[in-house]
Amino acid sequence: MDKAIDCNCPICQKRGGLLWFASREALTLETPAPAMGTYTCNTHKLQHHFCPRCGISPFREGTGQAGQNMAAVNVRCLDGIDLTALKISTFDGRSK
Repeated sequence: MDKAIDCNCPICQKRGGLLWFASREALTLETPAPAMGTYTCNTHKLQHHFCPRCGISPFREGTGQAGQNMAAVNVRCLDGIDLTALKISTFDGRSK
């Protein structure tokens, strides 16, 4: 992982999302899906998952432009990531 996206949509901005994208199949969860909370906002294209106990929002999932299942992982929730070493690009999600 060498890059991440800083999205300015209301939910990413308020939850501090710094996103790294991968296929959904590449993401292995240690918490069973029924134990997570899910919020779907605005266009209902993304499912924002969060811990109902602590409120942390580790990832979102949806469908990529080519129709594949995608996950957007909030790298701020990952241990051992040096955020200063990442190339961060911005995405204007507020205008979408």
